[in-house]
Amino acid sequence: MDLQERATKMPMQHLDSNARAIVKLADDIAHEYELDYVGTEHILLAILRHNQGLGARVLRELGVVEENARRAVDHLVQRSKEDTWVFGRLPGSPHYRKVIESAIEEANQLQAKLIGSEHLLLALLRETGTIAQKALAMLGVTPEKCREAILRDLQDLEQAN
Repeated sequence: MDLQERATKMPMQHLDSNARAIVKLADDIAHEYELDYVGTEHILLAILRHNQGLGARVLRELGVVEENARRAVDHLVQRSKEDTWVFGRLPGSPHYRKVIESAIEEANQLQAKLIGSEHLLLALLRETGTIAQKALAMLGVTPEKCREAILRDLQDLEQAN
């Protein structure tokens, strides 16, 4: 099964508890926006709203809070609408699907057994041209800064255990 097939059929059991909560929150946030799709911007806002896990911690370390991210997302959403595809309860944008695929790759590269919020965050930054990636850039978050912070925090967690 290729990566794209795995992403569309990814069972929730491969997500850690934080990533599961984030996927659910992303769906809820899309509903709040009264949208009929889930996009990368909803994953970003869900990571921040959930406020748990390494992804949220790294965003806090980089000075990103939900309110500022929401403003950036709202500004960018007004300028862009994406095609949709079906994933989960709401259709997801094509970028949403690519982010899920990339999160699987990130987890594999970091030799993680489960996909966590940190993998979703790294995947959001890898998928260029998306609302989430643009919002993070507006907030000063670069892929390099984020990856460095995640690797540092993972190393700290390993040393603590």
